[in-house]
Amino acid sequence: MLSTENKKVKISARDFSFYYGKDRAIKNVNIDIYENKVLGIIGPSGCGKSTFLRSINRMNDMIPGTRIEGVLSLEGKDIYDPSVDVVAIRRKVGMVFQRSNPFPKSILENVAYGLRINGVKDNRFIAKKVEKSLRDAALWDEVKDRLNKSAFDLSGGQQQRLCIARALAVEPEVLLMDEPASALDPTATLKIEELIQELKKKYTIAIVTHNMQQAARVSDFTAFFMMGELVECGETNILFTNPEKKITEEYITGRFG
Repeated sequence: MLSTENKKVKISARDFSFYYGKDRAIKNVNIDIYENKVLGIIGPSGCGKSTFLRSINRMNDMIPGTRIEGVLSLEGKDIYDPSVDVVAIRRKVGMVFQRSNPFPKSILENVAYGLRINGVKDNRFIAKKVEKSLRDAALWDEVKDRLNKSAFDLSGGQQQRLCIARALAVEPEVLLMDEPASALDPTATLKIEELIQELKKKYTIAIVTHNMQQAARVSDFTAFFMMGELVECGETNILFTNPEKKITEEYITGRFG
């Protein structure tokens, strides 16, 4: 059992709804995401998983006509409050996408990118930060002798870990992962899953996945979304073996979705 009594709530949603124009994609979600834990977010395609994930670092702001209701907070501060600096939020909340998206730059410059756009000019500091981020992403030993080579020379799995290193370089507190292994082979997927277990020692992680086995393996807690609503959320081992809702059981056992 994972007691939540002594766990610090990192992210909290209260009656949170998200709209694309008139369409409500997320409906009155209430959930807590705990510090240094992994939340797996599961559900059929189009159920609002990625929309909710992107709401946490306000990436959906870039889409015209969107709006929210309710509260979504990071350490007790409403991230949609007008006084909040969106750039600061995105610095605290890193994002890794479904497909690796390295920049057409060297391995080193990919990781250094966030530091440079935040005004860091000290090359010695950047070099140290790049090494630390690549080590944290379990990639340093594979690339340390070719940091000035193109990121496109890396395999798909290495490129995804490079994108994780790039997200870590600016020292976020939260890491959002939107199906980070869906385009990878089983070996590369295993490396990403092992990496997630290491990263949660330092970061709070939320991961969207279609893969039930992956959710069961990497998540401490799992949230099941259906048609924009949070159907059920709880400890992963309980939700997968003894869910409260019949529809959760039917989804997990593959009867639909």
